[in-house]
Amino acid sequence: MKAMDVRAKTLDELVADLESLKKEQFNLRFQRATGQLENTARVRQVRRDIARIQTIMRDKRVATSA
Repeated sequence: MKAMDVRAKTLDELVADLESLKKEQFNLRFQRATGQLENTARVRQVRRDIARIQTIMRDKRVATSA
């Protein structure tokens, strides 16, 4: 997920994306714990996507309140 794509979304869309990524992160943690995780790089990718969305959400909230 690129930052430009995330910036083009509305806050509601970002909240929905964040929720789905957190669910995926939860499932990936369980897969890693049980030894079923095949794509270990996906854990890092999901974690960074979550951080990217949270950062852009914060930027949008600050911009609207200022």
